[in-house]
Amino acid sequence: MKHNVKMTILILSMFLVTQFIGLYVVDNYAKQRVVNGEINFVENPNILPYGMDVPEVESTSYQNNFVSIMISFVIAILILFLLTHVKAKLVLKTWFFLVTMIALGISFNSFLPHWTFAPWIALGIALPLAIFKVYKRGFLSHNFSELLIYPGIAAVFVPLLNLKTAIILLVVISIYDMWAVWKSKIMQKMAKFQMNELNIFSGFFIPYASKKQREKIKHMKETDKKGKGMKVNVAILGGGDVIFPIITSGVVLKTWGIWPAVAVILGALLGLGSLLFFSEKKKFYPAMPFISAGIFLALLISWIII
Repeated sequence: MKHNVKMTILILSMFLVTQFIGLYVVDNYAKQRVVNGEINFVENPNILPYGMDVPEVESTSYQNNFVSIMISFVIAILILFLLTHVKAKLVLKTWFFLVTMIALGISFNSFLPHWTFAPWIALGIALPLAIFKVYKRGFLSHNFSELLIYPGIAAVFVPLLNLKTAIILLVVISIYDMWAVWKSKIMQKMAKFQMNELNIFSGFFIPYASKKQREKIKHMKETDKKGKGMKVNVAILGGGDVIFPIITSGVVLKTWGIWPAVAVILGALLGLGSLLFFSEKKKFYPAMPFISAGIFLALLISWIII
């Protein structure tokens, strides 16, 4: 097992909670819903704020949207890698701050009444959280904001995809994840730079001490020694591993309905849980192939039942 049982359950619980929050946020902005097995277009008064709302996409446009998303994804990765390589800390922190604040604003807005100024109230709530996450970094503020960041981002992408393009997206991302972790190791490099140089991380981040480390810390306190440079274990889960299952469940929600969407969430949880329980300590693994496998199993079962 990669982490102890307590940390494994905590990571899985945070993942699960974020998935259900994501399903709520995505549905709150939905322009189509499944009723009695049929897709119905609805007049939803709650639109995506900050100029991000898009009209309902024609079926022939989903392929073009997928290509655009892939191109944007490649460009974003290249820019992020370049900025990491030149150690442009100010630019990277500003980027993280803006994305965090807008994503949180989208999520918070979905919980507010449909007031005219609701998006700006949501942004006002998001601002201090974004500041604490990016510039102050605390365990609670970081992980609490993570629960709401990815639902906000997913709400932007779900209207642009259908089930076919969502499945292709999972396959492409899973292949990239394997290459980035096992082959190029670019994922480890960027994660270490974020944590060591920027003091931020895009994903769940839970430091914890083993029994041996706790005993050493206790001894240091008793002898009044400083623990500078002492390392502790860290349980992490990258943001991409959280957001893509939300996007998929959101697409399934508008295509097949609520229960297949919940099945996708449970399938993703099964895939992630299998990885955490059977992986080895101090080794890096790409999570998306395992999560995607669980999602595909859930989709297959849902398709058979439907």
